[in-house]
Amino acid sequence: MSSSAPGGVITIAGKQVSRLGLGTMRLTGPGTWDIPADSLTAVEVLRKAMDQGITHIDTADAYGPHTAEELIWQALNPYPDDLLLATKVGMIRPGPNVWRPLGRPDYLRAAVEGSLRRLAVETVGLCYLHRVDPAVPLADQVGALADLRSEGKVAAVGLSKVTPEQIEEAARIVPIAAVQNCLNLDEPDDPALDYCADNNIPYVPYRPLNAGRLTATAGVGKSLRWLLDLGAHVAPIPATSNSEHLTALVQATR
Repeated sequence: MSSSAPGGVITIAGKQVSRLGLGTMRLTGPGTWDIPADSLTAVEVLRKAMDQGITHIDTADAYGPHTAEELIWQALNPYPDDLLLATKVGMIRPGPNVWRPLGRPDYLRAAVEGSLRRLAVETVGLCYLHRVDPAVPLADQVGALADLRSEGKVAAVGLSKVTPEQIEEAARIVPIAAVQNCLNLDEPDDPALDYCADNNIPYVPYRPLNAGRLTATAGVGKSLRWLLDLGAHVAPIPATSNSEHLTALVQATR
């Protein structure tokens, strides 16, 4: 991995990858639901991301649900050795635009097994707890992913939308390979950012362009450079369903 990678390089879950990753939330139908209107375009975006040096692809079983993982398999399998595939479990989708955390250990285990099948891998490179379920002790949720890591089904465990206190609690159970929280110029304050810097944990901002709103105001370049300049531990994952927009994202970070 050379320094010409978009945004530079970072080590996440034991792999050196591009600091600019690709989120796949927009590769589904409206409401992050069902299949996209043009699956071939979604496949093209994924392949073009790899061609342009992006080696960190972020997804979730809830995107579709299942759609984004299936598109990744269709577009990128067999996977290059330098690709980090990160997925998330712990969210159920009753309908379009509806998201509910579900952190029962038996459900998390079944969800990981499903991701393994859809992605056609023996081990998920990085698996996040998508959301902390307030109805289940955090230790039980993280413990389920820790067990899967011990079994070799998950290479590394991450957390999403968490506080420093939750990161600290989880880290007593299993090493935390990455934290994925919302951060952008419109929503610039997250205490987990500095906590991660102090504890050598990669910080992966989701919604870095605030769902596209910042593209029209601050612009892609300013928004992504602001994030990258926050520290070498920051690795944003903007999402797009458009190849031209993807190219603009990559060019903005070189």
